[in-house]
Amino acid sequence: MSAEATSPGARSRRRGRTSIDLRRLGRAALLGPASRDRLPDAIGHVADAHRAHHPDADLLVLGKAYVLAEMSHRGQFRKSGEPYITHPLAVTLILAELGAETTTLTASLLHDTVEDTDVTLDQVRAEFGDEVCYLVDGVTKLEKVDYGAAAEPETFRKMLVATGNDVRVMSIKLADRLHNMRTLGVMRPEKQARIAKVTHDVLIPLAERLGVQALKTELEDLVFAILQPEEYERTRAVIADRATTGPSLDTIAVDVRRTLREADISAEVVIRPRHFVSVHRARLKRGEMRGTDFGRLLVLVGEDADCYAVLGELHTCFTPVISEFKDFIAAPKYNLYQSLHTAVAGLDGAVVEVLIRTHQMHRVAEAGVVALGNPYTPVDGAEPADGERADPTRPGWLSRLLAWQESATDPDTFWTTLRADLAQDREISVFPADGGMLGLPAGATCVDAAYAQYGDGAHGCIGARVNGRLATLSTVLVDGDTVQLLLAQGPVQAPGDAGGVGGLGDAGGPGGERTGPMAGQAQEAAPGPSPEWLDHARTPAARIAIAGWLAANPESLKVPESEPRAPGAVTAGRRGVANVVVDVPEDATVRLAGCCTPVPPDDVTGFLVRGGAVTVHRAECSAVGRMAALGRSPVAVSWGDEAECRVTLYAESFGRPRLLADLTEAIATAGAAIVSANVEPPSEQRVRHTYTLQLPDAAGLAGLMRAMRDVPGVFDVRRAQHEPAP
Repeated sequence: MSAEATSPGARSRRRGRTSIDLRRLGRAALLGPASRDRLPDAIGHVADAHRAHHPDADLLVLGKAYVLAEMSHRGQFRKSGEPYITHPLAVTLILAELGAETTTLTASLLHDTVEDTDVTLDQVRAEFGDEVCYLVDGVTKLEKVDYGAAAEPETFRKMLVATGNDVRVMSIKLADRLHNMRTLGVMRPEKQARIAKVTHDVLIPLAERLGVQALKTELEDLVFAILQPEEYERTRAVIADRATTGPSLDTIAVDVRRTLREADISAEVVIRPRHFVSVHRARLKRGEMRGTDFGRLLVLVGEDADCYAVLGELHTCFTPVISEFKDFIAAPKYNLYQSLHTAVAGLDGAVVEVLIRTHQMHRVAEAGVVALGNPYTPVDGAEPADGERADPTRPGWLSRLLAWQESATDPDTFWTTLRADLAQDREISVFPADGGMLGLPAGATCVDAAYAQYGDGAHGCIGARVNGRLATLSTVLVDGDTVQLLLAQGPVQAPGDAGGVGGLGDAGGPGGERTGPMAGQAQEAAPGPSPEWLDHARTPAARIAIAGWLAANPESLKVPESEPRAPGAVTAGRRGVANVVVDVPEDATVRLAGCCTPVPPDDVTGFLVRGGAVTVHRAECSAVGRMAALGRSPVAVSWGDEAECRVTLYAESFGRPRLLADLTEAIATAGAAIVSANVEPPSEQRVRHTYTLQLPDAAGLAGLMRAMRDVPGVFDVRRAQHEPAP
């Protein structure tokens, strides 16, 4: 943009790579606008490309926009030496070749006028309407004079917010960056590297998310040449030698055409060479490259059903590589992409990748949202034709980005978080139990799902069910999971104001402090997120919300203090829990930790937790070390006189018929009552049983465990030492 404009005396050090004749454009631009009865000569190639996609387009508005742009930029030159008007013309040509509609092309011609000339947004609005004005404003940079070092991140923030209302803003920005990258050779090497790095980190991921593969692949190659010049030259040499590396794609393409012709399937079969970055990645993955590794076969058909007919013929007449099959027609990618992917082996054993799609799918695959024209205005009120997918005005990834950027008020935080978010190049879909769908980046956890669904209300999340089973909030989700987030019924309070601990575990969480909602009991108030949640949050929205709550509630990291009192006997408030004597107020609640279920005469220690309760652990429990690391002081605990106790046992066994019946019979014979039991599905012929048992006397625990071990098929029985898996 403005950085490209120089005085007329500027000289070009090296001509950049271009896709149009800049000399011809420069001469035409210097002649000025043409007469009113025809388009200016310089914009003729844009008009031809536009009419190829939109035969009935009204070109008068393009001529009018060109006249304003040419007059405004007259006297300005790029560092490459060409008149500056060649830049908006080149950007407009890129978009016209992708099939952009007239409004987008009009705005692209004017996209630098407000930034680099005396033209104002009010003038643009008066001449071309609100839509064009909005698009031009969306891509206009913020001034460094006003924003200093924050100008670049704040400009991107402004463009992203504008893109949230109209994705055509980002289409113009991507084309603008592509032409600047094509002509970047005139810049200093350090500036080339800086621009290429931002393009790699921000613009290329955005092009991928908007499905504009034609721009994305060329940007990747241009960035590759600047940031990794040695690898780029090595890849160039490998591509130059590809003709001598085995069977060619041409031979297999001939066989595929013949196969489809004999099956009476009308299809166009073309060879799609891999671009430089794709060849580089394939070479790193496969080592030695064969002729068929340098490209793919693209099969274009008329209807969706024809795609599957082609697939059936290829898998019948060639040997399919089943692991390479993907159906992006039935399950399109989040960026509108639709195709069938497969790979087949020819008679000579050469494997070739094949992409199968309709012509409409191909247009969308290449141009993404650009190919959809104005996605917000139905054509004559009609629904999209079969095989076409309307562009969502607010894709899931963009909605998430716009949501968290509001909380990232600091430009550095926004810039760093934006790059990290865009680096996550895959998206999954998960389904809340109460309906709808959540789009999340790959690797997202239940923590991320909670904040995506409930926003700040997720501070009160206490657990989750994934596909119907209890799961920790740290559980990584996969595409298609059903997620039910469990929220506390009371309001979120700062730690110390309510019982429980905001952890990542299920009932009896880390240290056994948590009971209630995960065990089917309601909690009066949620304690808020734990610092450990940050370790498992992948989305910026979740991380920003958690960090904000923790910063606003610093007491969440403190241990509530209590004044010492004379020892007194306190009984836990549930039936069957052994008496313990602790040094706390008489009305305090005592809980035997669910992670290690201590029983007499175990060595025990206690810790005061939020809400004034005391949790009792076995001395060797791993939670004791965690409590000490947090600076919590132990509370003196001793056993009372009652012998009755409750304990949790894990039994590991091999699967066999009647195993469960034999185990429960052994438990009953030992005089223990089963409070709860869980048997996990077999894994590699092994079965894990979890029993919570009530014993009349702790002295009988050792005999009970021996009796369970004696059951045929059981190879281990042990006490709980840590939080059981869900």
